[in-house]
Amino acid sequence: MKISGFSMCRNADILYYPIKESILSALPIVDEFVIAIGASDASDKTLELVRSIDSPKIKIVETIWDLETYKHGSVHAQQTDVAMKHCSGDWLLYLQADEVIHEQDHAEIVAKCEAELTNKKVEGFVLNYYHFWGDYHHIRDSHSWYSKEVRIVRNHPNIHSWKSAQSFRYYEDFSLEKYLDRAGTRKLNVKQIDGHVYHYGWVRPPEKMTAKTNALDEIHSHAEKRVSKPFQYGNLSGLPKFNGTHPSVMEERIKDLGWDPMDGQSVEFMRHDKAKAKIISWVEKRVLGGRKIFTDRNYKMLR
Repeated sequence: MKISGFSMCRNADILYYPIKESILSALPIVDEFVIAIGASDASDKTLELVRSIDSPKIKIVETIWDLETYKHGSVHAQQTDVAMKHCSGDWLLYLQADEVIHEQDHAEIVAKCEAELTNKKVEGFVLNYYHFWGDYHHIRDSHSWYSKEVRIVRNHPNIHSWKSAQSFRYYEDFSLEKYLDRAGTRKLNVKQIDGHVYHYGWVRPPEKMTAKTNALDEIHSHAEKRVSKPFQYGNLSGLPKFNGTHPSVMEERIKDLGWDPMDGQSVEFMRHDKAKAKIISWVEKRVLGGRKIFTDRNYKMLR
């Protein structure tokens, strides 16, 4: 059995993505790691960061992001596909540039992949998620935040990234224009892996968070929306505390926390701030024991 890791990014360095840590977290269990790196700003050092890992497992594919052809965030799916096409493994482990896996889950991931290798009904696996917010000690787990997602897929020509690379789907008749279209696609049949993806996408210095938000707005809406004020995470005291351990590759980055996420009590208005989301979250946690409702899961769970 062979496992390939893969990812894609652009301007990961200047936007404070833990891309090096992400790759390092997967290297012990993959036979190769393919990363598509888009042409970045002159001050960005993503290529240098990835090359500094100095592992023969790493394969870098340098690309150009075509935002005119791939609109509404679909360039992320297209770039994910670019990396995926260079993978040679039986199973493909996908990590976005702000996602890291814990070494304590390595054995479980490998064991599940081995166990289902010849079972063609299984097209992928979902992992659970920790969404960190503001710092490395608080998480978001409300209704608006997905609790699991497909992060391992079988190496099959009909499996492609979907929408803004949030997940994957099986395309009956794939074309480059279909990244945003459900027609002619179906959800993957998957099983659960009892491990976690550590999502650090909302752990950045406030000014870097603003820069990332602006960059994503440009990619998704093609608007020249430019927010200049530092992002405000708000009061974190009401959020669940994370009491577990972080992946060891994150140790130095965690030590370098150089901002106070509690600096300011206001916060950008987001989906989890809406009254409807808060009510549903209360029901999920207090009545349903954490079970999510009214969610559009992009996979079909097999027993």
